Order: sequence, then C-alpha cells, then structure tokens
Amino acid sequence: MQLYNLKHNQEEVNFETAVKLGLGQQQGLFFPVKLPVFKPIELLKILEMDFITRSTEILSKFIHHEISKKQLYKNVQKAFSFTHPLKVKITQNIDCLELFHGPTLAFKDFGARFMAQMIMLMNRNHETVTILTATSGDTGAAVAHAFYKMKNVRVIILYPKGKISILQEKLFCTLGQNIKTISINGSFDDCQKLVKEAFNDKKLKESIGLNSANSINISRLLAQICYYFEAFSLMSEKQRKNLVIAVPCGNFGNLTAGLLSKTLGLPIKAFIACTNANDTVPRFLSSGIWNPNKTISTISNAMDISQPNNWARIEELFHRKKWNLKELRFGSVSDSTTKNALKELFELGYISEPHAAIAYQLLKNQLKKEEFGLFLGTAHPAKFKNTVEEILNTQLELPDALESRMHLPLLSYNINPDFQKLKKFLIEK
Repeated sequence: MQLYNLKHNQEEVNFETAVKLGLGQQQGLFFPVKLPVFKPIELLKILEMDFITRSTEILSKFIHHEISKKQLYKNVQKAFSFTHPLKVKITQNIDCLELFHGPTLAFKDFGARFMAQMIMLMNRNHETVTILTATSGDTGAAVAHAFYKMKNVRVIILYPKGKISILQEKLFCTLGQNIKTISINGSFDDCQKLVKEAFNDKKLKESIGLNSANSINISRLLAQICYYFEAFSLMSEKQRKNLVIAVPCGNFGNLTAGLLSKTLGLPIKAFIACTNANDTVPRFLSSGIWNPNKTISTISNAMDISQPNNWARIEELFHRKKWNLKELRFGSVSDSTTKNALKELFELGYISEPHAAIAYQLLKNQLKKEEFGLFLGTAHPAKFKNTVEEILNTQLELPDALESRMHLPLLSYNINPDFQKLKKFLIEK
C-alpha cells in the first residue's frame, strides 16, 4: 500500500512507514495513492462473511502484500476480540449501530486495538516506541487499554483538564505502568497543537521514537471502515437501497472511514456530518469559508473540536472521486436540543448519550420518506452517567469496566499548554 502526504505530495511511503510515522513532512496526513474498489460480485460475497473474515478482506484490499492475509487475520482477530457492532431498532425507519461494546465502551476500541497490533507486529527490533496522543474523551481510554503493559511501548496521553467526564478520566488515568496521562490547562485544540509541535521537532521525534495514535494514524482509520460494512450486512435488502448514516463528528476520522467504505463500493446513499456548537465544518459547508471559532465546552465533550484534523482527508476524497461536497449532509445541535433528543430517545425506550443523541436528532430532521436511517452509538451512556442521569431523571448501572476503576486514584500530571514543558516531560519521564 502506497500513501502520499497531503501537504507534500512528493513524499510517498508504504503502509508500515505511514503507521510508524503517524504524520508526514509539514505535519501532513497520509492518504492512499490508490482507492481500491470491490466489484459488485465481490461485495455480495464479503457481506455474507463473518465480521473477522470480512474485516481481514477489507483491510487486505488496502494493505495488499505488506502483511500476509493469514497474519492479518490473526491481528484482526486479536484486535476485535469483543462484542461486534449491534444494530438496535429505534423507530420504524431509524436504527442505532452500537459501537461501544469493547473494553473501553467506545467505538475508538476498533481503531486503537488494530493500531496496537500493527505497532507490535512492525516493531521487529524491539525498539522503544513513544505513543503521544491527544483525546477529547474516548480516544485516551481506547489507546491506553490497547497498549497497556505492552513491551517497549510508552504511551503519553494529553487531555483538556476538567473538560472530559470523570468516568472517561477514570478509565485511562488510573492505569499507570507504561501509560502516562497529562491534563492540559486548555482545550482539546491546545492538546492537539502540542502533539503537532512534538511531531514537528525532528530531533525529539527520532530520539524517543515518537508515534501518534490519534485518528491521523492510517491504521486506526482503516480499521474503522470495517464496522460500516458490518452495519450494511445487518440491513434488510429494502433498508440497503436508501441508507443514510448520521455520524457524530469530532476530529472527523469516523466520517472519513465511512466515506472510504463508500469508495470501496458500499452503496450508502448519504452521510450526515453531525456536530455540536463547535460547528466549523457545517459553517464551512454553508459558506465556503473556513473560520474556526474558539472551542466551546458542551455536554458532548468528545466533539468539542474546532479544528478537525481529518477534514483534509475528506476534502481530498471528494476531490479524488469527483464527488460534490454539496451532497454531504450536515448540521449542528445545541446542548438544549441535545437534551431534548436524549429525552425523546428515552421515551422511545432507548437510553443513549449526548453524542449519539446529536446524530439521532439530525438524522430525524433530515431523513426523507423513502430513506432508512442509521445513527452511530459511539459511547456507552454510563460514560456520561451524571449528565445522562440528570437529563433523564433515571439511574444508570455502571458496567464492570467503569465500576472497577471508579474509586481508583487519578495518576495524571498537569501542565499548561507549553511545548517546552511537554518536551521536558517526554525526555525525562
């Protein structure tokens, strides 16, 4: 698999190099040189496969001969060794795809665990690797648990202090060992900026074997394509014909993966890019002007991102496929509307959480009579226990994954968004 740097097109690397580097020159994202396509007869065949076998076929279509299909199957089996996506009926023409049945109760488990398998497979010389990543909530836990106790891997996770739920924080800031967590006195965008500065420091990058586990890493992105195929395989023939998928968007990796599933031949009619008040992309799609505002804190904190990294990949994808960006549906939702959507879902007999509720609301608003809608359930409601309980006036039981960490002490460090302080930490800790 050959990939090129979106900011420096002359830089081309294979899959292994892209996984190891994370980012290319000038902090550019890697993007596939060739966008593979399943023939209609191939598509029908793989939709009949089980989740692991199908996922191996999908990933192999991109990776080709760099990793044998036999080896890839083993890695996929280890990475996705948890309950696969579940489709839950909400109304007559709307379902939810629950992606939160992994070890950290969020969709990020798919990408993070596959990336961990790739890093382990590729680290043939057992060199020390430093994984540096920023999280707005769920990435941190997924990455931490994926790499926990892994030999020769050190993980450092930055997150905005006081801007993720306490249960999200407990899930990854209580592990210790090879997992280091730093709360940053600022926003997620400040955390992301620090990660980019670290990658821009060539000497630092080489000295500590720096890599990133954000959705900027191509291995995470490719892994997420797999559950879109799973969703499609669970649909009836009628539902498949006019399928619209609403995606809660933060850094836009999830939507990028969905669009890549469409390039592979999955006949998804439309996607809805769903954001909260941090609506840089919806405003851009309306006006054609890219004008990020200061990040606003909301109850859907994992989407509190004003400068989404993966948007560059989406623009490139539309350009390459000669698709019209005007065909991408979009919308943003306020906290008050999010709360009402949660209440509405509860009245329908379904307990959700703020991110999925935003996707449900926009899907319901935009779905046409002949269409079938699917919104992504990206995290377990219990990860936002206090918020959900207050809005719905109900009690949520904590899953074991959260209950077991609830009373453990936080092991996080705290710094201001100062690169020199982060650099010192990376070198000394």
